[in-house]
Amino acid sequence: MASSPFALRADIQSLRLTDAAVLLGAVWVLTKLIRRVIASRSATKGTRLRAPPRASLLFGVSPILTRADEPAIVFDDWARTYGAVFEIPTPFGGRRVILTDPRAVNHFYASERAVYVKPAMTRRVIGNIFGHGLLWAEGDDHKRQRKALTPAFSNAAIRQLTQVFYNSAHKLEGHWDAKLEKSPEGVVLDVEAWMNRVALDSIGIAGFGHDFHSLDGEPSAVADAFDSMAINGGRANTLNFLVFMLGTQIPLLAEAPTPRNVLFKKLRNILSGIADSLMEESRKEKEAEGSSESAADRSIIGLLLKAERDDAELHMNKTEITAQMNVLLLAGYETTSISLTWALIELCRNLQLQEKLRAELRAFGPQDPTWDQLTGTALPFLDGVVLETLRLHPALPDTTRQAQVDDIIPLSEPVVTATGETVDRITVPKDTVVTVSIRYMNRSAALWGADAAEFNPERWAALDSPSSSQRAKEIQGHRHLITFLDGPRTCLGKNFALAEFKAVLSVLVRNYTFEFAGVEGKDTGIKTVLGLIRRPAVEGQEGPIVPLRIKRVEA
Repeated sequence: MASSPFALRADIQSLRLTDAAVLLGAVWVLTKLIRRVIASRSATKGTRLRAPPRASLLFGVSPILTRADEPAIVFDDWARTYGAVFEIPTPFGGRRVILTDPRAVNHFYASERAVYVKPAMTRRVIGNIFGHGLLWAEGDDHKRQRKALTPAFSNAAIRQLTQVFYNSAHKLEGHWDAKLEKSPEGVVLDVEAWMNRVALDSIGIAGFGHDFHSLDGEPSAVADAFDSMAINGGRANTLNFLVFMLGTQIPLLAEAPTPRNVLFKKLRNILSGIADSLMEESRKEKEAEGSSESAADRSIIGLLLKAERDDAELHMNKTEITAQMNVLLLAGYETTSISLTWALIELCRNLQLQEKLRAELRAFGPQDPTWDQLTGTALPFLDGVVLETLRLHPALPDTTRQAQVDDIIPLSEPVVTATGETVDRITVPKDTVVTVSIRYMNRSAALWGADAAEFNPERWAALDSPSSSQRAKEIQGHRHLITFLDGPRTCLGKNFALAEFKAVLSVLVRNYTFEFAGVEGKDTGIKTVLGLIRRPAVEGQEGPIVPLRIKRVEA
């Protein structure tokens, strides 16, 4: 039956403001799409690369990638079909160049800041959540902010902080031992929640001289804010998806009050409030100490206080300082806790590897390894477990940038273009969007061998051998990984993260055994939950929960 005019009017009146904005935006974008398709047909400046067909007229191949359980498998299929450098159709008639060739990837990261910058939409999202800090900044602003913070992440600084990481790990040990006294046969604990706590307390003390007391059970606004993103922000929502996609074309629409954007705003307000509070606390402590130079002045919070001064050589305004703290809280809390959780999951999947790591740690002695031992060759299997976790489970799935000038990208192997021409370099015109899939590069069988998808810590000893011929050695990132990116925008906190990861994991595996809590642990399914960063979770659980059975290792 046809709808009456009154029913139609009621339907229109029932639309929420955001829904109406989406509909209007869709009409506007469709017009722009037609114009872009016409314009793209006349563009001949760049190298025309082969590409998979569009899965959707409006959204390109996005539906394929969002539905895929493992997008790296999709990229692998495309790389095999279209070559190590190819294009993918993106929403609203756009295109994106995908790099999987090692030489091309190295060139891309080395050219960041000078050639490749974050797309405007990406910067807008980062700015809305964290502010205009290091993660958002480009060009001279990025150089200035990074230079101001670099001393806090030097080897000398991290060496001093290693004991903080051990203190947090041993505090966690005390809480677990108290639970095990009542249940010596073992207890089931949500290890992800505990890793969140140890990471938050560590970044609080090491970065800002503040103990959040999360391990003691004190509620934390930081943890609540990040956790709400994983629990609520990751739920499938068509409106969130449409507004995000349309927002890439209509900046105003990106501010629409969708459930996810409301969570973003809440997170920004909470983080900024905490950052302001920590800065004020540190200012008062500094005033009480006087003007004498101390080690605290070279800490993260100390360097931010120094940069705040009007006469500072590397001055940052209050907004920039708050943004730095917001990003550091994310990096210190979210990424570290997720990496630790993934390591424990992989060691539960591979109990023999877990026992091998424990044997190495216990043979090393009862004392905690020093920073030099953690970062050197004293514990090769621990090193392998950490690197393998970072390889298979990078915090960031990809790096997407936009060329601000024309560029020529060299290739290590020729590719066949869409016109049938074989080339050993490609031309990338200004404004072209370029992506490196970190997750794919870290799992590529072409780079890592036939067992690339498997958790194999022993691959690192073989890779370091001069006789190794694996193509992964062509990648210039940290230990041939691009998990921490590379070039001018290499993760500033890389050494901080590695030291904390190794210190905490060494204490836990040396003193406890870990198994899945299910009846048949090896069949326990693991999924990921989308928050700001994808978090692991056990199938059947609501939200990012990873219950494991832990037991104390007998002396």
